[in-house]
Amino acid sequence: MSITLEMPAAPELQITFLYFHDVPRAQEFYERVLGARLAIDQGWSKIYQLAGAAHVGLVDQSRGAKRASVDKPVQICLRVPDVDAWHDWVRAQKVAALTESRDSAELGIRAFVFDDPEGYQIEIQSVLKRAAA
Repeated sequence: MSITLEMPAAPELQITFLYFHDVPRAQEFYERVLGARLAIDQGWSKIYQLAGAAHVGLVDQSRGAKRASVDKPVQICLRVPDVDAWHDWVRAQKVAALTESRDSAELGIRAFVFDDPEGYQIEIQSVLKRAAA
């Protein structure tokens, strides 16, 4: 006998969890630099809304399922309407590893990157405007 299952309801939100040695320092950074809003406070895990249903969870590595590590193979990418305005803002925040904004015709974006306090890379990007013909 075969049972046909229907896909359950779509997710309500998305959370990417990052693991930190110093969650209060990470909170201050995500609030000040990215304007992230604390959506869920679980004590040792702070979940911030980044855009729509996209969230980032800042987890105390001593309590979470994973541990903070030196290697950070994760990048948070935020698409914004004006990448250059964001670059000016982020530069004024004196963040680590800030690059200049660059166009990528191949990807159709203009973007720059920088690091959060424990080395996770954040990319800010905008869609390249097409030149009028």
